[in-house]
Amino acid sequence: MKADPAALRRLLDLAGVDAELSRLAHRRRTLPEHAELTGAETAVRTAKDKLVEVETAAGDLDRDIRRIERDVEGVRARTARDNQLLAGAGIGAKQATELQHELDTLARRQRVLEDEQLEVMEQREAVGIDVEHSREALAAAEQKLTDLTERRDAALADIDASEAGRRRDREGIVADVPAELLAAYDKRREQRGIGAAQLVARRCQACRLELDRTALAELRGAAADELVHCAECGVILVRMKESGL
Repeated sequence: MKADPAALRRLLDLAGVDAELSRLAHRRRTLPEHAELTGAETAVRTAKDKLVEVETAAGDLDRDIRRIERDVEGVRARTARDNQLLAGAGIGAKQATELQHELDTLARRQRVLEDEQLEVMEQREAVGIDVEHSREALAAAEQKLTDLTERRDAALADIDASEAGRRRDREGIVADVPAELLAAYDKRREQRGIGAAQLVARRCQACRLELDRTALAELRGAAADELVHCAECGVILVRMKESGL
């Protein structure tokens, strides 16, 4: 296949642009923010689960407190009624004894309930602190996630802009390359990852290997407009005065 040396030199420009596009694609895939976001999202889920856990515990304790309060109010109401009966006229000795016994029982029950109420309220206070800490932890985790998302989006926007510029450059270069030569270049790039490279000081700039004597002799014997390939990696070789032939 024949190719104008000027068109071959444009392949080097094209290979440079394609290499930059590959680097940008690699950067897009390997942005550190991707891994950091995964960790931040996990942290948010963990913080939410913890908040639900402590809020549930707080809710359970609030129900216990209300239950105990109702029981205490019931005991107090029963105590008031018994005291009223005991103070009333016409009450017999047996009934008075029974009422006094019930009042003693109610007093013990009230003390037990009040002790339980105090214990539960202390637990609720401690859990309340946990709730506040959990809310603060969740807010911090969500803020970190927001910050990382903004950083990731900014990095992706920068990559998008760079890629758009390189694609415009590529379109301009492709317009200067004959279709047959471009097809050969694209085929090599698909196979090797690199389509063309310059030969510098008898060394292919794609595989970085120095060509042996046989390969160099074949290159010296090839016409300037003949399409040649690296004997080591197969990319299109562009020969220039720096090639060392």
